Amino acid sequence: MSRSDRSPLLLAGLLATAGVAHFVRPALFDAIVPRALPGRARTWTYASGVAELALAVGVAAPRTRTKAALATAAFFVGVFPANVKMALDHRDRPAPQKTAAFARLPLQLPLVLWARKVARNGETPS
Repeated sequence: MSRSDRSPLLLAGLLATAGVAHFVRPALFDAIVPRALPGRARTWTYASGVAELALAVGVAAPRTRTKAALATAAFFVGVFPANVKMALDHRDRPAPQKTAAFARLPLQLPLVLWARKVARNGETPS
């Protein structure tokens, strides 16, 4: 299996892992839901977990890969405000926590670009 064949599966794995984490440790995600969103933070946590799991399935399947990867790129842009909130909330935390929170911000761009590349490559040959 070539690197380009593995890329969608790695992206799907990342999404699936993150999606499962929303249900295993929801309090971690509740804390970064922007207050401006209506409703309960836990609802947003579970909804984004379901979205990540659905995107993982879509990216893993060659038939739906292109559309799911484009939706993944949009999802990564959409959750950026949560990462900003996390970074701001961690300003006064110990250096390792603060560093990790702020490091997430520039990582969103490569994630968006990765999802777009998976979308551009579309279906992988069987």
